Amino acid sequence: MQTVFSIAVDALAYGMVLFVISIGLSVTMGLMRVVNLAHGAFAMIGGYIASYAARDLGFGYAAAIIAAVVATIIIAIPLERFLYRRIYGAPELTQVLMTIGITFCVIGIANYAMGPTLKTIPLAAALQGSADLGFRTIPVHRLFVILCGLVVAVSLWFAIDRTSFGVKLRASVDDAAMAAALGVRTEVIYAVSFAVAVGLAAFGGVVGAELLPVEPYYALRYMVTFLVVVSVGGAGSIPGALIACLLLGAIDTAGRYLMPEFGEFFFYLAVIAIICIFPRGLAGRAK
Repeated sequence: MQTVFSIAVDALAYGMVLFVISIGLSVTMGLMRVVNLAHGAFAMIGGYIASYAARDLGFGYAAAIIAAVVATIIIAIPLERFLYRRIYGAPELTQVLMTIGITFCVIGIANYAMGPTLKTIPLAAALQGSADLGFRTIPVHRLFVILCGLVVAVSLWFAIDRTSFGVKLRASVDDAAMAAALGVRTEVIYAVSFAVAVGLAAFGGVVGAELLPVEPYYALRYMVTFLVVVSVGGAGSIPGALIACLLLGAIDTAGRYLMPEFGEFFFYLAVIAIICIFPRGLAGRAK
């Protein structure tokens, strides 16, 4: 039972980390129709900035998270304005080639500026211990990650489905020309959506650094994982992304606990099975 409980907690925490990072990619792919292979690069940038802020500048954990999110968004704004805006509505191959080029550029800059070593982010004292449930202890950081994932899921659902901004975003996606004719500033809507997606990637890269270590090839190492989550959940679907992350996180964690010699075999086997049954993902929408 202890093993089952440990698997469940680690799987839930891992799934929530995947969700926080990949939900921004789901938004850009499903709502903005942009295949952004550089999404993991923004998570890596956030992790590097948080590590530098905490270890070299002496920032606390919370301040390091804020600094990472804000700085990553500031870095992303000119990229959106001068690069991404050029490929909105472009063929998917064009989007893939440009965004993977951005990924390699970020990796090269990170290696040059920060060195080719793994970066750690010191946790706050309150997150370093374990919570005693009476029958079992759980690392507080795992609980923190799970809570972050739940807050992000609820907040995004509310923003997209229950606010005027969400209405304008969906209108811009369905018919940008008509939305613009009705007074919606589509360029601003896309820029804000992109900034939110990037900010979430940076946030996930920081809070999930204990489970997905920040290192120079982070963006490439987890690129396929983030894309898989979006594909399985259905691009643009928050519930689908959450279910996919929890399901795949549970399968991957259980496999690593019980049969570590198989590596990620069960993870990708589950992906193949789900895509065969649900070609558009668990909650995908028809185009």
